[in-house]
Amino acid sequence: VRPALALLSAEAAGAPAEAGVPGAVAVELVHNFSLLHDDLMDGDEQRRHRDTVWKVHGPAQAILVGDALFALAYDLLLELGTVEAGRAARRLTSATRKLIDGQAQDISYEHRERVTVEECLEMEGNKTGALLACAVSIGAVLGGADDRTADTLEAYGYHLGLAFQAVDDLLGIWGDPEATGKQTWSDLRQRKKSLPVVAALAAGGPASERLGELLAADAKSNDFDSFSEEEFAARAALIEEAGGREWTAQEARRQHAVAIEALHGVDMPHQVRAQLTALADFVVVRKR
Repeated sequence: VRPALALLSAEAAGAPAEAGVPGAVAVELVHNFSLLHDDLMDGDEQRRHRDTVWKVHGPAQAILVGDALFALAYDLLLELGTVEAGRAARRLTSATRKLIDGQAQDISYEHRERVTVEECLEMEGNKTGALLACAVSIGAVLGGADDRTADTLEAYGYHLGLAFQAVDDLLGIWGDPEATGKQTWSDLRQRKKSLPVVAALAAGGPASERLGELLAADAKSNDFDSFSEEEFAARAALIEEAGGREWTAQEARRQHAVAIEALHGVDMPHQVRAQLTALADFVVVRKR
């Protein structure tokens, strides 16, 4: 998704898609750097049906490879030696800083009993929205677009990122392991305060209150890792009963609509607009 956005953004700015290739590669390198570290921090042993790097080669190697990808991303951009490359690198730096902030927020929320919906959206905007926003502006910048055009495309990417993460949060609880490549109830196993959980806790009512009691007890439990499938299924059922699943699905659609609206602020070829719209549609209907 991210490299495609970078190439399309170059075309949105009136440049050939090839102008966005360095940005596409740089964003993908940063994204994969974050995944290597994220898998280690979350203890995920599989990604996309394959053992993760830390699982195969150990934590130290996973950290080093992630660091190498991060450095290579900026080296690749800056070796272009143009003013546009410098502007692109600055946008990537800002997005990476926000991504790291979002990951730090995500980890800290795992140890809190309550997180507000606003805090969760801020975290997800940093963790996912920022890099997608960068992806859909970096190609335009490399293609010579002015800051107004790049900023407008960033708005599309940011809200697309929030829609993407909302769907990801749904898949993190109810996704089919055969499609996602992750364990059943994966986000519940990691005690993540994702949007369905936070929305359910904020909803009020018996299911919300019972969920809050269970999650508070889970935070103090020493045998959480030995929970049965039925125990995780019960928590997922409470989240759904309290309205967390439906609220998150609606939020994904709302953010999708805001993203599409942002595209109206940029004059671009019809075919490019159609492809950006199709990518946004894909994000909210995906199953993995």
